[in-house]
Amino acid sequence: MLKIIYEDNHLLVCEKPINMPVQADSSGDTDLLTLAKEYIKHKYNKHGEVYLGLVHRLDRPVGGVMVFARTSKAAARLTNSFKTRSTIKRYAAIVMGKPRDHANLRDWLVRDESTNTSFVSNENTTGAKEASLDYARVTTKNGLSLVDVLLHSGRHHQIRVQLSNSGFPIYGDQRYNRQAVVGQQIALYAYSLSIEHPTMKTRMTFTSIPSGGAWSAFTEELKALSCGVRCSYIDENVICVNKRAGIACTAADASAASSGCGGNSLETDLFSAFGGREVYPVHRLDVMTTGLVLFARNKNAEFGLTKAIKQRTIKKTYHAEVFGRPESKHGRLTLYGIKDAERSIMSVYDRPMPRAVEMITDYRVISTVGGRSLLEIELVTGRTHQIRASLAHIGCPIVGDDKYGDRTLNKTNKSGLHLAAVRIEFPQDMGSLKGLEGRVIETSAEFEND
Repeated sequence: MLKIIYEDNHLLVCEKPINMPVQADSSGDTDLLTLAKEYIKHKYNKHGEVYLGLVHRLDRPVGGVMVFARTSKAAARLTNSFKTRSTIKRYAAIVMGKPRDHANLRDWLVRDESTNTSFVSNENTTGAKEASLDYARVTTKNGLSLVDVLLHSGRHHQIRVQLSNSGFPIYGDQRYNRQAVVGQQIALYAYSLSIEHPTMKTRMTFTSIPSGGAWSAFTEELKALSCGVRCSYIDENVICVNKRAGIACTAADASAASSGCGGNSLETDLFSAFGGREVYPVHRLDVMTTGLVLFARNKNAEFGLTKAIKQRTIKKTYHAEVFGRPESKHGRLTLYGIKDAERSIMSVYDRPMPRAVEMITDYRVISTVGGRSLLEIELVTGRTHQIRASLAHIGCPIVGDDKYGDRTLNKTNKSGLHLAAVRIEFPQDMGSLKGLEGRVIETSAEFEND
């Protein structure tokens, strides 16, 4: 049965089943293109041959979102968009082991036609083509990791070869994973495809998520991923999201900063991902800050987490890259801030002032290179813009921070705010939230430098 995701006069978007060829081949098995043509023929009572343009492909064992063109004009424009890489193709994969949190893989691939395999070679090898992709590790369970792959080129078996070559082959990949067992299904799925409509010129994103087999251990993470959210940890009470820059934590924050985040919020995305079930943010990150943020899935969990945060038993650690270097290699900053709500800015003072709140921040210098320092920061209190305002106050503004930092220095930096929440540590006693007791959730901050 063909699963249709979207259709109009120019497009047909459907879900390709696993292990089905995209078009007819020597196997004689039912193929997706034939099924799609039959669907159009019967639904619209078409006579004769039905036109349906094949503009991209997926490997036979891989399932996911595919788009077909219903007119020659749409086919030409979609084909060009794939060639120019204006389409955005995202894949979910389950790999062996625990890869880095983020990575860009750039290799030169050669295809062996006789064996229908590809391998990594060097740039000067005859027939070698450059292949590029980014991946982010979403979470790891029982020695397997769910990764979110953004494909930049479209080479033969590219994702499978590049991940295997990096030391993290895809679960069940019979060609490129030596640990795969006969009968296992490859865990690679094209879960999201973003295109520009060939006539309306609007950006459209289509999603589909896999199920069964190895995917069963990551069901909720896949639901969130289809809505653009990477969840590092999920249980019946808590969701820990690895937030990307440019996304607000709450709908209210998104409304207040719509010019910076386009109206997106984790709160609304999670609400959509989990079928309209409310989530409750228990702490926030600034729109341009990346890293780990917590949501409760019910009122009891919200109460327990909020209580633990207020009592400072949950330890939150950040990494920040700053201009300059603090005088001491490690220390505690005890400062006082007054928030200007209208300007959304915190004024900082060295001593107590009327209406000022205490801001306590511990820091440690990890490294200093080329006039910039990488700091590890632990929040003791949690005030608005506390880290950004405090570091700027001592003469070490965060790279990319135009609100509190040095705009002249930031003109040389175009990679955003270099601040990330990298670790959350829970105490041994979390009351009814037993799954969190003693748990440590971590990610890494990989700041880009211009």
